[in-house]
Amino acid sequence: MKKSILLFIVILIHPICYAQLSKLEKKISSFIDVNNPDALKLLEEVVNVNSGSMNFDGVYKVGQIFKSRLDALGFKTQWIDGKPFERAGHLIGYHTGNGTGKTLLLIGHLDTVFEPSSTFQKYIILNDSTATGPGISDMKGGDVIIIYSLEALKQSGLLKDMNLIVVMTGDEELSGRPLALARKDLIEAAKVADISIGFEDGKSDPKTAVSSRRGASGWELKVKGVPAHSSQIFTDNIGAGAIYETSRILTEFYQKLSTEKDLTFNPGVILGGSDVNREIKLNGGFAYGKTNIVAKETIVTGDIRAVSPEQLKRAETTMQQIVANHLPQTEATLTFDEGYPPLAPTEGNYKLLDYYNKVSKDLSLEKVVAVNPRDAGAADISFTASFV
Repeated sequence: MKKSILLFIVILIHPICYAQLSKLEKKISSFIDVNNPDALKLLEEVVNVNSGSMNFDGVYKVGQIFKSRLDALGFKTQWIDGKPFERAGHLIGYHTGNGTGKTLLLIGHLDTVFEPSSTFQKYIILNDSTATGPGISDMKGGDVIIIYSLEALKQSGLLKDMNLIVVMTGDEELSGRPLALARKDLIEAAKVADISIGFEDGKSDPKTAVSSRRGASGWELKVKGVPAHSSQIFTDNIGAGAIYETSRILTEFYQKLSTEKDLTFNPGVILGGSDVNREIKLNGGFAYGKTNIVAKETIVTGDIRAVSPEQLKRAETTMQQIVANHLPQTEATLTFDEGYPPLAPTEGNYKLLDYYNKVSKDLSLEKVVAVNPRDAGAADISFTASFV
């Protein structure tokens, strides 16, 4: 905890790092050492509040804990009601400094994947250096780092000059819909920021940082054929049937796109037969058919992950071209839903990573390298990529 806090602070105060710590940096380091037990107490407090994405009361309670800390630091805070996108809401804090420096957007999230029904509910200390608990790394630990970094900056007399926006979303693990509304406030913050930093754990390895994330969105393939007795399949009037057409499409997806670096597309569920009934909320359903009946319809749902908007667009175009080349007497449609955009690898991202690495070495810590985008899941920071 204390190493992550100090790394972040030194990046903020020295965009060009030095080979050794300055007097001011040593003062900050001492503050972090002394207050690390308090940071861990705050971590325990928020981890022990269940804030599964659909536990709106829990998400709100965690948000209010962090809101009180931001208020004490002089931030102008507000709670964004999540009713319009069917979630708890978001916490946003603004700090306008006396200086003319860059505006930084610090991103966290309040919710976890552990709903009240989960058996995993409590913060537990395992040994002198390890604790476990629901959301401890994803990402209440990151939220605590934001708070204590800001408190260290204030104690060192630096915060008063800084322009900062803190956004802690309440639905990162299970996003509200429509996404354009659920992420509206984060995007608006990004439009006025110069740099955004996400505090979510990337790979559970302090020697790595995430400079690029793949986006994640869903797709749905619907295929129709002519139902008939199986003895008539492949005839001019009956054609190939829905299941053969679906097989062709999925096979060509694989053949034409599977070797492209950092691109993946996965058909997760498939239903096919004479009658298909899909249960959207369960992302499943049932299909009925007979071995001697040509399949009438299929539905396939999956996801697609790309490292840049350009790669995503190319892949979607190729997939649509494949779908359009129908087998006889079949038809198919492919739709893509809204999802998390990519955080593409850019010069600015690598420059920030280089600062982080220099700071780590100045602190006599490990070299910090970029996480492979395939090992970093989608995250809220990707919504800022087009603006900062």
